[in-house]
Amino acid sequence: MERLNKDFKREISAILSSMKDARVNEFLSVSRVEVTSDLSYAKVYIGSVMGYQQAQEACGVLAGAEGYIKSTLAKTLRIRKIPKLQFIADNVVESYYRIQNILEGLKDEH
Repeated sequence: MERLNKDFKREISAILSSMKDARVNEFLSVSRVEVTSDLSYAKVYIGSVMGYQQAQEACGVLAGAEGYIKSTLAKTLRIRKIPKLQFIADNVVESYYRIQNILEGLKDEH
């Protein structure tokens, strides 16, 4: 399952980078993918350098493009069934900067 999650992450990232929609841009990233063992669902966590709000908006756009993304995945991944994709906004980038600031504060104290 771990390998399948990584394969989905890699392929969906490639699809996002090739999309021509301006609302899906280079500031988006796929932070992780969790595919269920029966291949019925895949949670795709989307992060954005521009913030959580942009990630939420992009998830709406990507949900509308689910058919295109699934058909592209079917061409590149050799699995029996492409799961239903659920796009979830992830605040991983904001968490990264918050942790980075905490570490900088600790560094300054020492």
